[in-house]
Amino acid sequence: MVETKTIWLNEQVDPSGLLYACIACRDEQHAIACHTSFENNLTSSQKQEGWTARLRKVESWDDVPASALKLSY
Repeated sequence: MVETKTIWLNEQVDPSGLLYACIACRDEQHAIACHTSFENNLTSSQKQEGWTARLRKVESWDDVPASALKLSY
């Protein structure tokens, strides 16, 4: 049996739905801190235009976007 561990994805998405930035890691606390940073770095005009920051979980590195910065922790 293969043990699965959660991988946390922090993503910034532009108004058209394209992934602008992505950071993946296994540590929940680092992921939450990164998400807060992504949220805080969006300007009010970006938010009005439809930019979003989202935090989500996946169970496999195969589900992580190829362009993501992958952290070892």
